[in-house]
Amino acid sequence: MTQVAIIGAGPYGLSIAAHLRSLGIPYRIFGTPVDTWQRHMPAGMSLKSDGFASCLSDPDNKGTLAAYCAERDIPYHPTEIPVQLEVFNAYALDFQRRFVPDVEDRQVISLERSGDGFSLKLDDGESLQASLVVGAVGITHFAQMPAELAAVPDLATHASAHNDLSGFAGKDVIVVGAGSSAVDIATLLSEAGARTSLVTRAPKVKFGSIATQGGRSLWERMRHPSTGLGPGWRSWLCENVPGLFRFLPGDLRLKIIKKHLGPFAAGVMKARFDAGVKVFLNENIVGATEENGRVRLALRNGDGTQREMVADHIIAATGYSPDVSRLTFFSDGLRSTIRTHAKMPVLSKTFESSVPGLYFVGPPAVNTFGPLMRFMVGSQYVAPRVARDLARKARRTESIRTMASA
Repeated sequence: MTQVAIIGAGPYGLSIAAHLRSLGIPYRIFGTPVDTWQRHMPAGMSLKSDGFASCLSDPDNKGTLAAYCAERDIPYHPTEIPVQLEVFNAYALDFQRRFVPDVEDRQVISLERSGDGFSLKLDDGESLQASLVVGAVGITHFAQMPAELAAVPDLATHASAHNDLSGFAGKDVIVVGAGSSAVDIATLLSEAGARTSLVTRAPKVKFGSIATQGGRSLWERMRHPSTGLGPGWRSWLCENVPGLFRFLPGDLRLKIIKKHLGPFAAGVMKARFDAGVKVFLNENIVGATEENGRVRLALRNGDGTQREMVADHIIAATGYSPDVSRLTFFSDGLRSTIRTHAKMPVLSKTFESSVPGLYFVGPPAVNTFGPLMRFMVGSQYVAPRVARDLARKARRTESIRTMASA
């Protein structure tokens, strides 16, 4: 029996655990630490977020990326130096060792309702009961593949399946998408020796601005305030008052989620991308077939013309869809009782779902708390609030048990 079970040991799960540990609340946290960042992001990439917005959350704010880099003489700047994936992974693992040393590198394979709490089963055969559960599952459960590529499952994979791109050297690879993930993986493929093309239905590939030395002027900062999501007053609202987002009409929430901070890549990637990647704009995928061990991709341009491209492999950098039904380790009965909107859980102000004691953070919370939940900086808002609510409920439950056994 444990008071709190945290499923997932990424930035959100680790941050919540760090706060619970400080509050003295018993918990268990399951998952491979920073697994998404270590195994599902291409080696050599830079984070989209600035240095100041790439930190996990601890109660005393001692575990920042800035502090980690300062202790090790690693070049760092809050906005002007891109955060390399390798640096972030080393930092996050150091945070885990310092603040959440009790992570259990095991996977939850079953979760179901049990009385007033929950029953969990782990991949090594252990079963346990928990009063409260936090789903901090990250993005890997939610990878979204174009249906048109279903006919060639061995020749078309999601970007999250690739960490080491060296095996594509000398091969023809098509990357589908136009966002940061697409640009990063296409650029790194080209630099690894692949002949790389990027295909997108978008009319252009968008890049963010490059931070200038000395920072922005006072006028620029007033017009477009800096945030962990990027500059602008809309981003400022998303970061500083995300609790208001859930009161907006459902259709408006979905529109904001889709449109605000849509697909765009870091400005520092543009020159490298332009140097080695062929780009095909306004192209819609019609279908794909296998031919002599290669994949033939049928496309239709926005003007109605059709074309075909042949490659050794297709990588779909087509994002993630935080659909509760994709959490297959949840029992059918549990999934069916979670109230959803657009397949995402509807959450309270403390991130609790319609199932008492079951919380969701990160991407599944985007429909309730907005675009902030897609960014690591969101952990600064989430962790203390969720931990405080968990602590309140855990203490109340313990008090009731103590009285019952007296």
